This record gives sequence, structure tokens and C-alpha cells, in this order.
Amino acid sequence: MTQQKALIGKRIFDGSGWHEDAAVVFEGGKITGILPVDLLSADMETIEGGEIIAPGFIDLQVNGGGGVLLNEEPTVQGIATICAAHAKFGTTALLPTLITDTFEITSRTVAAGIEAKKQGIAGFLGLHLEGPHLSLARKGAHDPALIRPMEDEDLELILSCGDALDALMVTIAPESVSPEQVNTLARAGITVSLGHTEASYDTARLYATAGARTVTHLFNAMSPLGHREPGMVGAALDTRNLHAGLIADGIHVHPAAMAAALRAKNGPGKIFLVTDAMSPIGTDMTSFTLNGREILRHDGRLTLADSTLAGADIDMAACVRLVHETLELPLEEALRMASLYPADAVQIADNKGSLKPGFDADFVVLDASLHTQSTWIGGVSVYQA
Repeated sequence: MTQQKALIGKRIFDGSGWHEDAAVVFEGGKITGILPVDLLSADMETIEGGEIIAPGFIDLQVNGGGGVLLNEEPTVQGIATICAAHAKFGTTALLPTLITDTFEITSRTVAAGIEAKKQGIAGFLGLHLEGPHLSLARKGAHDPALIRPMEDEDLELILSCGDALDALMVTIAPESVSPEQVNTLARAGITVSLGHTEASYDTARLYATAGARTVTHLFNAMSPLGHREPGMVGAALDTRNLHAGLIADGIHVHPAAMAAALRAKNGPGKIFLVTDAMSPIGTDMTSFTLNGREILRHDGRLTLADSTLAGADIDMAACVRLVHETLELPLEEALRMASLYPADAVQIADNKGSLKPGFDADFVVLDASLHTQSTWIGGVSVYQA
């Protein structure tokens, strides 16, 4: 029989509102409620949390961390290392992301993801397959030699793991995937995301109708917003049911553009934070390899030799700080962008992204400057500063 525990915080944000001098009560990996400290029972185990307790961060685009890049180590251990690295920064659920690669590497990644789920790797939510079915014109750092149209075997591989994972996201470009293929994936519960594309506004809207649900790293590697052709960016902002990931490092997107997008976007689809982090997160690495090409780390940037951005060098807590401090978003909205909104984007908001009774006991404890003090997954402390 498990015992109820109470994590005490000066302020607790439950996803919608604040509780002062209260505690998150949990048992058996699930939240049972939030109570004022003076109402906690004497026989309950109490744990001092800190300044702020909030829903654990959810990152839907994580290429690597802890010195591991998923493309280079598509294994259960590789996934575990990535999850542990990001737990230090408050991320309690993430999608390890495979950048455009061969069918063999993609197959190995899918097999590793299914096994990681079976083993219950802490923080592992599912997979994000970013490519290889993209547009050559908007390839970014993806290897052009590996970009190709979606074939039947690709579709079958993706469909084979959908039911085995809590969430599965696939980034595609209309140039390489048909609306019918998108519809097949969407009907199977897979989150189809539009990205790395030159798609027009009308094409992007057509693919949203076919079942695309999200947009990958808004503004980056997509047709821009124009006054006569709104492009992919315009479609993302104007299509109400599309969600959109945003790399909030101040490098991939100018703060003024971020602020304008947030003002323009109407729900129910929301803009959520992603790190697009690579292997150096949590390490002092200065370079690494992707598809045989060297990526350099300098001044907060990750670039190919020709200065093309290749992922980001930021963690989720830092993204929250940036949108709160630089964009002057209310703290509760910054926190929702890192928890509730990504949970809703991949349709897991019925058990993650908020601190509600019956939800997973995933939370982050932050100090007054919004740096991570501790991270809890399923009611278990996985990181203490």
C-alpha cells in the first residue's frame, strides 16, 4: 500500500491558477489534489519543495542531450540518456526526435522507442520523426541526399508504432507527402506536423483539412508571411486548429517576431515551446557530428560549417525564462506554453500538462529566478539541484 506524499511550495501553479502556501498531494504516481499546508494530515509524508511548483515541462522536439544525438545512438540507452539530460531542466515528458536519416536508422529508432516504452524510461513520451519526407528547398540542416517522398514502406513503418507509444509526431512537407497519406496517419492518431516546406497558404490549409495538426518550429525552414502570399507562416497563424512549436532562444526567431505571432494566433490551437535541442545540452561539448557532418557550438548557436543553424543550444527552463522576461508574458502563460499547450497539441492533456486530481504526478520545482531546483516524474524525484 502506497503512502500519500505532499510536496510543499510557496506558490503552486496548477495550469490555470495559483495556490499560495500549499502542497501537491500525490500517491501511486498520480496527483490526488492540491491542499493548503494547514489542511495536510499529520500522518502524510511532507517534502519541502521550493518557491514555485508547476506542471512538468513537455518538449515535443528534442534531438539530443547529455552528449547523445538520437541519430547517432538510436537505442534505448540513447533515449534514456536524452531524457535524463533534459530532466535537469524541468522536462518531465519529451519526444526524442530523429532528424532526416536512412530507412534503416528510422527503423532502428522506432524499435528502440517501442522498447523504451516497454521498459518505462522516465520522461519518455514517444518519438518525433522529423523527415525524411521534407522539401529540398527548405532543408535547413537536413542532409539533402536523404530527403525523399513518402513511400508505402515508410507509411507502414510509422503506422506500426503508433499504438505502442503515448505520442508520435511526424514532420512532413506537402512536397513529399500526399493529403491521403496525411489523412491515413491522422486517423491512426499520429500527430502530423507541417515543416521544412515551401507550401503556399492554400496548400497548408488543405493539409490541415486533411489532418495535419501542428507546425514544426514556426518561422524556421518554411515559406514566410507575405502580404499577398501568406505562406506557411500565415497559415499557421490564421488556421485556428493548428498548433505551432516555437524555438524561443532569441536566435532562431527574433523576439519581436515571436511577440507578433503570439498576438496574432487565435485558438484553440496554441503556440507551444520546443527546444530543438541537440546533444551538447547538459555538457561542455564544443562540436558533434550529424549525418557525418560536423556541427559547431559557439555563442549559444549550433551551426554547420556554412553557418546554417543546426538545432538549438537551449533547455526548456531557459525558454520559459525568455518568453517571460524578454517578451514580458505573464508567468502563468509562459508555463502553459511549456506544459499545457504541448500536451494539448499531441492530445495527452487529459493526464499531463496540469496539476489536477488523477493526472500524472509530473512537476518541476523552480526558484524565484525560474531555474530548476527539482524534477519529479510519476511522483518520483529524478533530479535535485
